[in-house]
Amino acid sequence: MKITLDSKSLLLGFLGAGLMFAAISFKNDQNQAGGKYRTEAANNMLIILDSETGNYIIAPDMRDIGKVQWIKGEFNKTFSTAIDNRKEPK
Repeated sequence: MKITLDSKSLLLGFLGAGLMFAAISFKNDQNQAGGKYRTEAANNMLIILDSETGNYIIAPDMRDIGKVQWIKGEFNKTFSTAIDNRKEPK
């Protein structure tokens, strides 16, 4: 069995393989910012947001690490009612 390759078939094969390689190597840019949880720390405060459900927890004062009282909430509910669920200082 004699196999012969002409330049046109060889070029077409390389182009096809390159196209398939390029199509497979592209990533989905939909969620490029990170994972499910987002965190923000500023001004002695820590906020952790679940970006899929909108639930969050806040540590209002991080000075006393052993005495942090976490505040739970749901972003959409807090935003729609415009009521802050922070605990009042005693």
